[in-house]
Amino acid sequence: MAVLEHGEIQIHTENIFPIIKKAVYSGHEVFLRELVSNGVDAINKRRMAALAGDCQDGEDGEIRIRIDREAKTITISDNGIGMDADEVKRYINQVAFSSAEEFLSKYKHEPDAIIGHFGLGFYSSFMVAGKVELRSLSAKPGASAVRWSCDGSPKFQLEEGDRSTLGTDVILYLQEEELEYREPSRIRQLITTYCDFMPVPVKLEGDTVNRCKAPWRQSPGELKDEDYRELYRYLYPFQGDPLLWVHLSTDYPYNLRGILFFPKLQENGQWDQGQIRLYCNQVFVSDSVKEVVPSFLLPLKGVLDAPDLPLNVSRSALQTDRQVRSIGGFIARKVGDRLAQLHGEEPQRYGEIWNDLAPFVKIGAMEEEKFADKVADRVLFATTAQSAEGQADPIATDAGCYTTVKGYLKRCPAQRRTSVIYCTDPVTQDSALQLWTARNIEVLTADALIDSQFLPWLEQREEQVSFKRVDAELDESFTDQTPALADASGEDDGEKLRSLFKDALNNDKVTVQVKSLKGEAAPAALILLPEQMRRINDVSALMQRQMPSLPDHHVLLVNKVHPLVKGLLKLAAGAVVTGSGPSPNTTLSHEICCHLHQLAQLGVGGLKAEQLLTLRTRSMELLGRLLERLN
Repeated sequence: MAVLEHGEIQIHTENIFPIIKKAVYSGHEVFLRELVSNGVDAINKRRMAALAGDCQDGEDGEIRIRIDREAKTITISDNGIGMDADEVKRYINQVAFSSAEEFLSKYKHEPDAIIGHFGLGFYSSFMVAGKVELRSLSAKPGASAVRWSCDGSPKFQLEEGDRSTLGTDVILYLQEEELEYREPSRIRQLITTYCDFMPVPVKLEGDTVNRCKAPWRQSPGELKDEDYRELYRYLYPFQGDPLLWVHLSTDYPYNLRGILFFPKLQENGQWDQGQIRLYCNQVFVSDSVKEVVPSFLLPLKGVLDAPDLPLNVSRSALQTDRQVRSIGGFIARKVGDRLAQLHGEEPQRYGEIWNDLAPFVKIGAMEEEKFADKVADRVLFATTAQSAEGQADPIATDAGCYTTVKGYLKRCPAQRRTSVIYCTDPVTQDSALQLWTARNIEVLTADALIDSQFLPWLEQREEQVSFKRVDAELDESFTDQTPALADASGEDDGEKLRSLFKDALNNDKVTVQVKSLKGEAAPAALILLPEQMRRINDVSALMQRQMPSLPDHHVLLVNKVHPLVKGLLKLAAGAVVTGSGPSPNTTLSHEICCHLHQLAQLGVGGLKAEQLLTLRTRSMELLGRLLERLN
């Protein structure tokens, strides 16, 4: 064969290959992504040039990959536009130029068709190959085949070739330490990872490996619900179905396509470890989108295809700029729109999946003001109110009823239309909760962790609204205001009980209040925590990464009309003063006071492990001593 040219590759450094191997690309395996992308690029170029009448059209485009284990080679072939000798010199030898940029200047009417962005893509092959050979035949009329080879140094050889079909072969002679890539299973895995949604078939030893069709490139009207679910199951196997999805599509001021899924959150899931995949014109780029997606949406899953993102030369990382932030804002708005649409059009479905949506919505509202404008009125809370037929609010689900704050306030009497009563645990706070529900007052259920921050944020946003937990303060409407009768010494039962509990507890940090609580469901004693004091305690625990505990300073409210408290008062009144110490009745009444205090603490989750042991032991002893008195 006649040698057309000997020379050195025109680059802006003495040897670009060590840079490519060690600095430009973070992983060797991306060589296949780059070469297949170039092949798809060449196929699209041929199609566009044929439409313009600049070359002959051909068969449907495809990429073929062949492995020769004995020769230790991988061949990536395409039937694209090919190259003649001049184009090889310009696009391969002159690394500083990008073929995609020059081609786009001529066929700029269809820019989305070009996958490649970087002239360096071809040279990624030297990460795994000691020698690279290129054989090409241009689709231009009258073109001759060429063969180019390089051994990894700046020296190359360009000569006449023998390829008889239009397109290009890239033959990689693998280095000894890179022989893993002659395994078909390894190449198949790389095709699935990087090339699965490329728009032309990628064949390995004759079998098409990739899916070709990218659903996010279609319009929502072309897809059915099952198409979305099928994509989710394919991308994230064994994780069930998504809760809902958001289809993204915009051409201005940037090009963005994608489908984002709300997954069912795992209890032990990592909030900041996203699983959204970033593509560039259907070519997988990265699974890290922290620079693009707002942090509160990182737990979402799915695909973003953004050709205009400012990727670095290896496509492995983003260069943050104003456009990236703008894309993040667009995504947040579209997610907010989708949530608002679901709440408005399918409220029951929205209510059914709310517990999984709640962390996204609440954290997002606190972090992103524009997102808050979309979703603040869509935040749901479980409620003790029941849904009536024909009512849109509360929303009835199998798990209970849900309402918005606005819906709650509309149902409140006029005098309470700015106060929201809530609990964080209907079980442990049952005693206080019963006081409110017995009076037909609606109570919401808030999340103990997220809502410790969300409720104050909501109060700041809605200045006329305040939240008060069921075990905060009780107003006069909960108590019997009938004046108490004093005995001969001038003390009434309330004062006697207060003194009894103060003596028994012997703790200045506990404030004892004695009142007559209305209702048969009223407990013998309960702990009250002023709302602001409890919030400060919860925030302090959160900062120390601990679960909130009962503050040392708290109120013990004793219900003097409860049968147990009445009996306690009689027991204490029967105490006989002796010179040798407290009487048995005094000792027993003090132990019952301490027991009631601990039971009240238990009702707010305020007992530590050792205190629970004390409570159990005292319960057994008290029962035994009381039974002895019956004999």
